[in-house]
Amino acid sequence: MSDTATVTSINAAAAKVSAAKASRRRLLTWLAIAVVVGVALYAIYAVVFSGKTVSTDNAYVGADVAPVMPLVGGPVAKVLVLETQAVSAGQPVVLLDNSDARIAVASAQAALGMAERKVRGYSANDDALAGQVGARDADVARARSDLDRARTDLDRRQALSASGAVSGDELTNAKNHFAEAQAALAQAVAGRSAAQGQREANNVLISGVSLDQNPEVAAARARLDAAQLALDRTVVRAPADGEVSKKQVEPGQQAVVGVALMSIVPTTHAFVDANCTEVQLEKVRPSQPVTLTSDLYGSSVKFHGRVRGLTGGTGAAFSLIPAQNASGNWIKVVQRVPVRIDLDPKELAEHPLRLGLSMKAHVDISGVR
Repeated sequence: MSDTATVTSINAAAAKVSAAKASRRRLLTWLAIAVVVGVALYAIYAVVFSGKTVSTDNAYVGADVAPVMPLVGGPVAKVLVLETQAVSAGQPVVLLDNSDARIAVASAQAALGMAERKVRGYSANDDALAGQVGARDADVARARSDLDRARTDLDRRQALSASGAVSGDELTNAKNHFAEAQAALAQAVAGRSAAQGQREANNVLISGVSLDQNPEVAAARARLDAAQLALDRTVVRAPADGEVSKKQVEPGQQAVVGVALMSIVPTTHAFVDANCTEVQLEKVRPSQPVTLTSDLYGSSVKFHGRVRGLTGGTGAAFSLIPAQNASGNWIKVVQRVPVRIDLDPKELAEHPLRLGLSMKAHVDISGVR
C-alpha cells in the first residue's frame, strides 16, 4: 500500500514538472512571438515614419514682450493696473503728474494768440502804408507842379532881363524859387520811395500765405502741438494686448524717459523656439507644419504651428560670452540652432501659454526629399 502511494506521488510530481515545463515553453513561445511582432512593428514604423519628423523637447515658449516706457519724465500720480492684469492696446496704465505740462500748453496757446494778432497787425499796417504811399504820391505831384511854375517864372524873367524890364533881384529870386522847387520835388520823391519800401517790406511778411500758413503763426502752432503732445504723453498707455508683467512702478516714483515701468506679454501671440541639433536641420524648411505639446497641459492638448525660419546662428554664437575653441583640450559639442515656430492664435486663445514654458515639438519634414 505504501509502495502504491509512493508511485502515485512520484507520478503526480512528474506530471507537475511536465506541466510547468509545458507552461514555460508556451510562455517562451508567446514571448518570442511578442518580440518578433514588436520588432516587426518597429520595422514598419521605421520604414513608414522614420525620417518623416524632427523632434526635440528642448523647446520653449517665447513672445514679443512689449516694454512700457514713458516718453516724458515726471512723478507718477497713479498706477491703473495690477500684476497679471489683462490689458488692451492703448489702455491707460500709468498717469504722470501733468501740472507742468498743462502750464506749458497754456503758455503755448497764449504765444499762438500773440502771433496771430501780430500777423493781423501786418495786414493793418499794409493798409496804413498804402495810404502813406498815396499821400507821398500827392506830395510828388504837388512838388512837380511847383517846379513847373518856378521854371516858367524863371524862363519869363530870363527873357525880359535882356531888355531891362526885370531887375537883377527879381531874376535872382526866380532862380532861388526854381532851386527850392527842385529840392522839394527830390525830397517828395525820396519820401515816396521810403513809404513804398516800407510797404513792400511789410508785404513780404504777409504776401502769398493765409493767416494760418504764416511762418510766425505756424511756428507758434507747432510749439503748441509739442506742448499738447507732452501733456498727452503724461498718460502712459499699453503698447499691445496682453498681460501686465514685471510691474515695477508705484505712485510717487519718478518716471524716467526710456526706463521700463512694466512689460506687456502677449499671451495670445506667442511662438516657440525649438532648439534643434545641427544634424536635425538638413530638411527643416520654413512653412513646414509642426505639432507641439506642452508640459502645462500634457499630451492630451496638441498645438499646431508652422516653421517661421531658423535664426542666423547657434545659441552659443549669440551667447554673452561666445565659446572659444582655440585651446588644446577642445572637445566637439553638438550645437543647437533655434527654430522659430508660429503657433495657431485660436489654439492659444483656448489654451494660453506662458513665457518660458517647456514644449515638445515635432516638425513634419516628409515633404522634403
